Amino acid sequence: MNNETNVKIVTADPSALGLFGLSIVTLVASSLKLGWTSGTAFVIPWAFFLGAFAQLFACINDAKKNNTFGTTAFGGYAFFWFAVAMSWMIQNGVFGEKMAATVDGKQLGFAFLGYLIFSVVMTIGSMETHKVLFTIFVLIDLLFVGLTLSSFGIATHFAHNLAAYSEFAISMCGFYGFAAAVLNTHFGKVFLPVGKPFGIFKK
Repeated sequence: MNNETNVKIVTADPSALGLFGLSIVTLVASSLKLGWTSGTAFVIPWAFFLGAFAQLFACINDAKKNNTFGTTAFGGYAFFWFAVAMSWMIQNGVFGEKMAATVDGKQLGFAFLGYLIFSVVMTIGSMETHKVLFTIFVLIDLLFVGLTLSSFGIATHFAHNLAAYSEFAISMCGFYGFAAAVLNTHFGKVFLPVGKPFGIFKK
């Protein structure tokens, strides 16, 4: 006789840490775009550890919870920040002046365009999560519109400002989303409302 035992492993919701990482890195990066700070030397560590590793941690743990949406979203943006951090390192000559001299910003433009497509898909998915997350994704869409246009030299002043203010707004909304994820769970009630799903694609 075959006796099978199913073991359910319960893990905490990793989205709070993922949103916190996103909030910190976009706050630091937007300070550069808005002209409040200068240079990328001190943005790179935050891109690696908060933008990339914190969201990668959330991705891995969402995968354990069988959450395809969270896994894809946090994983996609984690690897985005790994790539951005390394791009800044190349620009700063970390890998040699010869490599820095061959930089073509339009290649980043194509990467940003790809991430714009990715973000639009994730925005559709976020509609059935909650409205705070949906707002964050809409702002991410606007950020990638600005980054893409700016990289291709199209309406550069407008595109730069769009990217800068969108990124700062992502940070502010992300802090609210992170706080809601922590405190609502911790108190076992709706301490900070996040808004119900739209209910268009899922009833």
